[in-house]
Amino acid sequence: MSFKILIIEDELALQQTLKLNLELEGYQVFCCESGGDAILQINKHAPDLILLDIMLPVISGIEVYKLLKEQQNTTPVIFLTAKNNVQDKIEGLKLGADDYITKPFDLEELLLRIHNVLKRNVPQKQESNIFKFDSCEINFSTFQIITREGKTEDLSKREMALLKLLVDNVNNVVSRDEILDKLWTKDENPSSRTIDNYILNFRKLFEVNQKEPLHFQSIRGVGYKFCV
Repeated sequence: MSFKILIIEDELALQQTLKLNLELEGYQVFCCESGGDAILQINKHAPDLILLDIMLPVISGIEVYKLLKEQQNTTPVIFLTAKNNVQDKIEGLKLGADDYITKPFDLEELLLRIHNVLKRNVPQKQESNIFKFDSCEINFSTFQIITREGKTEDLSKREMALLKLLVDNVNNVVSRDEILDKLWTKDENPSSRTIDNYILNFRKLFEVNQKEPLHFQSIRGVGYKFCV
């Protein structure tokens, strides 16, 4: 299961460069440009790590970090700043930031710092049996889900296995052949239509608009993709 990273950076060119490179590394990436929107996005996406620019408009990165601490939010933070100012670094680290890097920085160095912070702070993420997205939740241990409408539903073992396969390959296409090979035996002889019915049910449970699904997508002639 990939880690989620929130980039809070008002320099859009840098923001998009970071987003692209982090996605190529397999991370789920979300972005915002202002301190005012930061807390909303943090609460919405529940990231595993935050890349936080200090020099943000209206509300600085330092103030955003203080708000996080007031909410007792323990999400690890790496500060980004164009100011090579020792005092800024000291202030950020005194507050409890997990790391600090000065722009311009080497991308490989940032990726290494991200890896190390995640390794120190959230090693349990890979073993988690609960997956959350938007207002929904999947519990792979109990075979229960919380739907978009907030209802708790029990799913079958095979439905949960399909969800697990899709979630483990988030934002990537999983072919019909792979699904059939991993979830059914040859003696059962299922059809692609069988999988379609499962996907339709997932859309009823998790999608706002079943006709225009955001999360459970069919890729014509190939397979299916779970997106967040």
